Amino acid sequence: MRISILGAGAWGTALAIALAERHDVVLWGRSEDAMAQAARSRENTAYLPGHPLPAALKATADFSLALDHVAQGDGLLIAATSVAGLRPLAQQLQGKAIPNLVWLCKGLEEGSGLLPHQVVREVLGTQLPAGVLSGPSFAQEVAQGLPCALVIAAEDAALRELVVAAVHGPAIRVYSSDDVVGVEVGGAVKNILAIATGILDGMSLGLNARAALITRGLAEITRLGIALGARAETFMGLAGVGDLILTCTGDLSRNRKVGLGLAQGKPLETIVTELGHVAEGVRCAAAVRNLAQQLQIEMPITNAVAGILFDGHSPRATVEQLLARHPRDESISAS
Repeated sequence: MRISILGAGAWGTALAIALAERHDVVLWGRSEDAMAQAARSRENTAYLPGHPLPAALKATADFSLALDHVAQGDGLLIAATSVAGLRPLAQQLQGKAIPNLVWLCKGLEEGSGLLPHQVVREVLGTQLPAGVLSGPSFAQEVAQGLPCALVIAAEDAALRELVVAAVHGPAIRVYSSDDVVGVEVGGAVKNILAIATGILDGMSLGLNARAALITRGLAEITRLGIALGARAETFMGLAGVGDLILTCTGDLSRNRKVGLGLAQGKPLETIVTELGHVAEGVRCAAAVRNLAQQLQIEMPITNAVAGILFDGHSPRATVEQLLARHPRDESISAS
């Protein structure tokens, strides 16, 4: 199958490495210098150092070449940008002959508060077969060929079948869903909760506290998702509890590292600079807080993270306030 991946960050590069073993893959990045260097050295030293690019994988900064590669037949186009980069990329695709579009980003668009599928529809309309590929997946492990499981969510059944055929393989299992909203909400909010978990871990509050936070965080994800039209069972799957556990507990999690830095008293700007990569939970926290307020949904953990990130609240005082909240009935609807 012909596959073009638009975006040569860590996750886009890792997926390109995995798929190039079985498919004809083009990896596109904006920087001519970076892509030329990757083509020469067979390594994306900026975003995924230490993981060689297969000989068959084409690395290019030629946007037209990447699109032409999938323009005919059953080609698959995968957007591997950040949420902030999705709209500009979709605008580049306007008027182009593309068979379908799948994106990997997780979050809400800053400013508009839109989910990725809403951004794509706003720019490219509703006729293009489109969907989201999500789930618990660290780029470094995928590039190593270690096992993982993902979910493709799309309204179009033919697109779901195409993505399963393309991505499902010896090390990657792919499941299907038509709950696009649920899969996107799970992928977005779990990053905020990973920041919260990093704060707890950085304060050495213990594994009991971590388990409690993850569990009540899942309730927040589910409340928001249901309000937006998602199905509750989606959050018991890969894009919900699966991605939440990985991002909150894995040492490779960038969002968890943000929380660890905040617990150490580091300024947010310093933490983000040291990461060198996008931590989607930072941008997403403000958007989710605003959306929850509009929908009148109580999300205390999300609000606490946003307060620490943007309002100057002390991590320790914020944790104390959360612990002092009045006990409630344990349910999704309870706050």
